[in-house]
Amino acid sequence: MKTTPKILVSQLAEFAASGLALFLAAGTFNYWQAWVFLAVLVLATWTPTIYALRTNPAALEGRTRGGPTAETRVVQKVVIAGLYLSLAVMLVVSALDHRFGWSRVPTAICLVGDVLVAVGLGVVMLVVIQNSYAAVTVRVEEGQKLVSAGLYGMVRHPMYTGNLIVMAGIPLALGSYWGLVFLLPGLIVLALRIRDEEKLLQEELTGYREYTQKVRYRLMPLMW
Repeated sequence: MKTTPKILVSQLAEFAASGLALFLAAGTFNYWQAWVFLAVLVLATWTPTIYALRTNPAALEGRTRGGPTAETRVVQKVVIAGLYLSLAVMLVVSALDHRFGWSRVPTAICLVGDVLVAVGLGVVMLVVIQNSYAAVTVRVEEGQKLVSAGLYGMVRHPMYTGNLIVMAGIPLALGSYWGLVFLLPGLIVLALRIRDEEKLLQEELTGYREYTQKVRYRLMPLMW
């Protein structure tokens, strides 16, 4: 399948699976927070995707080859499986929260969550645009060059920063405080992924050790 249809079909399947999980867990389609969240997800993903397809389709295609089976390192297989599980449980628990009324989240907070989701996805796509080697699997490609400008001048793993922002926004967007509980295991999984990835990069990517001395923070500026 050509790059454009493959990417769009992959994203459409992800949207459909997310919507199915949300509405089944909520037990109703009368869930405006989920509808708005899905709309934000589509717009914040497809708009930059279409741009990237026109400017750098090869880099974008690297984001379709993900998942535990695509990883070459055992640690990363386990870590990425844990990350996917955390996201799935976060969605389901947030929808169950709506169903049983565990939380009372104001509309304004839900909209803040939608903004966080959009911003986080925007960060991820900007990383893909700035770094043609950015991918969802941990590996160093032949001839890969170190990227230290743009978002990489602020943190060493800006794609994961975007992922973390998205994870913080999802439960709020869906009107759930209980869903935020799964932000912690998601953060732990990202930290484990980063530590293992940096071992590989220091061994195989020229100039990475020096880069770590220049850019001190891995995930969040002034924090870690």
